Amino acid sequence: MAGTLNKYGLDFQSSKCYTIKMRVQVYYNLHKKRLSVRNRGKVIRHADIVLLENVKFHVQPAGQAKVRKNKRKNVHAYVAGDLASKQGFGNGTVEEFDLVKYNPYKYDFFVDEEGNEMRDVYEKAYIKNKEIFVKKNA
Repeated sequence: MAGTLNKYGLDFQSSKCYTIKMRVQVYYNLHKKRLSVRNRGKVIRHADIVLLENVKFHVQPAGQAKVRKNKRKNVHAYVAGDLASKQGFGNGTVEEFDLVKYNPYKYDFFVDEEGNEMRDVYEKAYIKNKEIFVKKNA
């Protein structure tokens, strides 16, 4: 049974994803064109979709400065959280999720569509390739 599409055309219920309970860091791998899932400093999996709970965004300032200076991207920003199951995402409506983006040449941190920095801890995140959708706490 397919779920409901949100304003971005995503269906959280029917998407295939990698899930298991553990704290991870997720970033987009430019070479593999997929998400890298890292636990304790080691990449444990590559995936197209990752679901997270208790989400926090991180940008390492030294890495960001290097990107801006050399005009060459490196891994210095990631999304941290607990890997979640699809069942946990079925409780809310997909409209509750907002798009989050990060561009090291434009922003100092991850921002929402209005340009607000995402510095809090958030309930859930749905990451699909380069797109990050977050559910803000009520």
